[in-house]
This record gives sequence, C-alpha cells and structure tokens, in this order.
Amino acid sequence: MTALWPQIHAERAALADDLAHLSDARWSTPSLCAGLSVREVLAHLTAGASLTPARWMAGVLRCRFDFDRQVAMRLAEYLGDSPADTAARFRRVVTSTTKPPLPVVAMLGETVVHGEDIRRPLGIRREYPVGTLTAVARYYLGSDLVVLAKGRVRGLRLEATDSDFSGGSGPLVSGPTLALIMAMTGRSRFLDDLDGDGVEVLRGR
Repeated sequence: MTALWPQIHAERAALADDLAHLSDARWSTPSLCAGLSVREVLAHLTAGASLTPARWMAGVLRCRFDFDRQVAMRLAEYLGDSPADTAARFRRVVTSTTKPPLPVVAMLGETVVHGEDIRRPLGIRREYPVGTLTAVARYYLGSDLVVLAKGRVRGLRLEATDSDFSGGSGPLVSGPTLALIMAMTGRSRFLDDLDGDGVEVLRGR
C-alpha cells in the first residue's frame, strides 16, 4: 500500500497544475459533488491530506458522529480567504502522507474521483496512468468504505475497454476505466460513456 503514495502525490500535483491558471470566477463553478464548488472540493482534498487519525476522531467527537458536519467543518477550515489561498494550501499538501484512518488506496480513490469532480465541469481532461485507474477501480469494486460503490454495482458485470480491469457478474457495464470508477461512486454524468445492458440498472441506483 505504501507504493501507492507516489501515485497519490502525482495525481495531486497534476490537479494543482491543471488549476494553476484558473480565473477567480471559474473557481465558483459547481463541481460534480452536489452543492459544492470546485474550490470547495479542492479544500476538501486539502483537509483529507492534513488530518491525522487523532485530529479526525477529535472532529468526529466534536460533531457528535455527524460525518457530513465533520466534512463541512474541515472544508471551511481549509478553504482559505481566496481562490489563490485555496490553491496554495493544496499545493502545500501535494506530497503529504498524512491521512485519516483510511486505507492508502482510499486516499488514491479520493484524489482521482474528486479530481474529476473538479475537472469535468471545467472541461479539463487528464490522461491518467492505467495502473492508477486499475488500482482505484479494483478498490471500489470491493468496498463501500467512504462512498457506496460495491453495493451500487452488486449484480453487475464491469469490464474496462482500456485496461484489464473487470469483475462482478450479471448484466454488462463496459467502457473506459475512469468512467466505471466515476459511475461506481455515483457520478451519473459518466454513465453516457458506458455501454451494456447494465447501464440502465446502474442509472436507476
């Protein structure tokens, strides 16, 4: 799992570079996370790279186990005073190995998925390393930790058209690995990039 940290750092650095010349107005663009702007999602990523297990648990206790409230509290803490401040704070944690009590692969998944939550509405495209996407896809296929993914695709067969990722059984859902990842994590915007009888089943979930 420690071998995944260089991949996480590479994805954070790529996202920081993609946003380096974003105008102030575009930072307010709605992300694929309902109710959050792209700037707020970036602050959420900064928070995730800044919280030790002890600080995370302290926040959970402070918020009385209301995890959504904990996320909102930490997002506000790391947002900063301006878009430039938000971007600078994220830059400072690009090589961080600090994390909440989550598997390292979950941190990689958060970086890829939230990176797309930011990039797609802005019209930015990234060519991800195949190994990175495959690791994330395999993780989400077998886990509901952090986000419902395993349960969302239960009873479906997933097959990537650009990597060796596949899994599950049932009606087929096929397409690019990135689109499968985003669909597994509930981003319906990516369903149009997928084919197979299972797509409509997944859309209904």
